[in-house]
Amino acid sequence: MSEGDVTTPDEFEHENETNYKPPPEKTIEEILQADQDDESLRKYKETLLGQAQTGPVIVEHDNPRKVIVKRLVLVVADRPEIALDLTGDLSRLKKETFVIKEGVSYRIRIEFIVQREIVHGLKYVQKTSKLGMSVDKMTHMVGSYAPKMEIQSYTTPPEDAPTGMLARGSYTVHSLFTDDDKNEHLKWEWSFEIKKDWKD
Repeated sequence: MSEGDVTTPDEFEHENETNYKPPPEKTIEEILQADQDDESLRKYKETLLGQAQTGPVIVEHDNPRKVIVKRLVLVVADRPEIALDLTGDLSRLKKETFVIKEGVSYRIRIEFIVQREIVHGLKYVQKTSKLGMSVDKMTHMVGSYAPKMEIQSYTTPPEDAPTGMLARGSYTVHSLFTDDDKNEHLKWEWSFEIKKDWKD
């Protein structure tokens, strides 16, 4: 890729700006204290907050982040899943490449941990380029998540890989996991290659 095509966090943010103004962040304690006389709302909040209502949910004590992104998984029907480990040194991901057969339908699953506080309006943004030219950009609204000890996940709707000789080749992807408050939970670069067949 040329230097002019490297995506900065600001570019990600500006491209996703809308007139939508997220509500102010509230702590779990503030949510639990509000509207305590409304029984149905209290039960709803208990269901929503789950483990977090009994005390802070902290999965990785030495990690101050609220969202810890663990893996990106390529999901194709009748094929073994292929995963990218998103912990540790992310620069090594540039050396790993997914192979995708042209025309195949695939999904991307993001696995993550939410700890400490509720996260509002998580978004997954992906920009794809080939030979330094932008070819695709997508934004998926992931949703709001309460802290849990278990890994949570979001799977994108199915996408079809392009077909034909011109579609084949290597692609570079810039991914961003962000939220309504424009917190950058993780930004990483990875690549995939479209081939005529899985075995090419």
